[in-house]
Amino acid sequence: MAPTIARNTITVSDNRTGKTIEIPIENGAVPATAFQQLKKDKQGIRIFDPAYVNTAVVNSKICEIDGDEGILRYRGYPIEQLAENSNYLEVAYLLIYGELPSRQQYAAWYSNVMHHTFVHTKVNEMMKSFRYDAHPMGMFISSVSAMSTFHPEANPALAGNDIYKKDIQLRNKQIARLMGKVPTIAANCYRHRIGRSYNDPADGMGYTENFLYMMDHLNEPNYKPNPKLVKALDVLFILHADHELNCSTAAMRHIGSSLVDPYSAVAGAASALYGPLHGGANEAVLRMLEEIGTVAKVGEFVEQVKQRKRKLMGFGHRVYKNYDPRAKIIRKIAFEVFEVVGKEPLVEVAVELERIALSDEYFIQKKLYPNVDFYSGLIYKAMGFPTDFFPVLFAIPRVSGWIAHWKEELDDPKAKIWRPRQVYTGEGKREYIPIQQRSEAPIKTSFDKHPFRKRSAAAKL
Repeated sequence: MAPTIARNTITVSDNRTGKTIEIPIENGAVPATAFQQLKKDKQGIRIFDPAYVNTAVVNSKICEIDGDEGILRYRGYPIEQLAENSNYLEVAYLLIYGELPSRQQYAAWYSNVMHHTFVHTKVNEMMKSFRYDAHPMGMFISSVSAMSTFHPEANPALAGNDIYKKDIQLRNKQIARLMGKVPTIAANCYRHRIGRSYNDPADGMGYTENFLYMMDHLNEPNYKPNPKLVKALDVLFILHADHELNCSTAAMRHIGSSLVDPYSAVAGAASALYGPLHGGANEAVLRMLEEIGTVAKVGEFVEQVKQRKRKLMGFGHRVYKNYDPRAKIIRKIAFEVFEVVGKEPLVEVAVELERIALSDEYFIQKKLYPNVDFYSGLIYKAMGFPTDFFPVLFAIPRVSGWIAHWKEELDDPKAKIWRPRQVYTGEGKREYIPIQQRSEAPIKTSFDKHPFRKRSAAAKL
């Protein structure tokens, strides 16, 4: 019998019709549209994948994750090497433009970004109109979105659908604008929260240093942030810059596929990041550690987790089935920060919780390892950031990753507007019944009671 020749395909048989199709495998994936060939009753088979657990929607060269091995690389460079040797603005260039910059490229990039750190006075006025207790992330999202109204030449709705595909200089200007203004807007959110006037960007300071200056400067002459804290935050920015098609990055690509301006797309991505299951995860870790309180109570808490009475925050990841490589770096940074600002008391609880979880067979079998959120919240707290500001600290560096994916999609000749399909499970065709002929049924929806003038249901119709 002749040996079977291996082919890079899969064969799928439809047991309903007996039809068999052969589908090519490319880069470990098969095209979902191939299943449309298996038709019955006029409709081909759709791939049902709630929450995109195993669906690839783009080809990308930006970020590579090996969840089983705990590997994260930006454009092929290990995250450990970038965190050790680079700075955030250089990494941002790498993500957006594909290569580490030369000296001249970096100088031009740095100059362009820092030239755009000032925001329009009307943006500042708008931000000052927020309530005194407005959530910083809500202010951030609204302010970034409002920026699009200040640059009509950069709005495809006004200047033409293809401006970002045809005019690379215009595209690069908006990239520099976003990169430069985002830290200023973020600092303004913080200053607003504590009831202080906004600081203008300072000359002669680096990207992350300038951000900390705008947040903390009062009346001190020649004030400069602590260089060790600047370095620590800069590394955190590198670690948070991109992470493949997470919720907010997928949102950026989805919104950007409509060819909307990048300010609106970034605001939409930041809205996704605002959610507690995404950008608010490190805050949840901090609240968990505060609730545990002391090292003596860690064992009891772990037992409650194993009994499913409590949730263990900061462990496990949708992609990583090994130790999150970012978490290893952040753990080291945490202790460097504590040397400057003093030891955060909750770190003892965190270290003990990590020790028990990594040695307990229950967590080992479930492959629950610390993720990026486990120590980052402790660092932010030690540096004096309020917990409701944590998502903003996540958003600042992630802007570079969002922009990189937005740019990659613009340059993809095969890119189309995103339009996922659904599996309809509702009613079939029904005939309309006038309201007077419908039978009475219990009210299923609860509404707040408002002291408005009552109107009849007929009048509202």
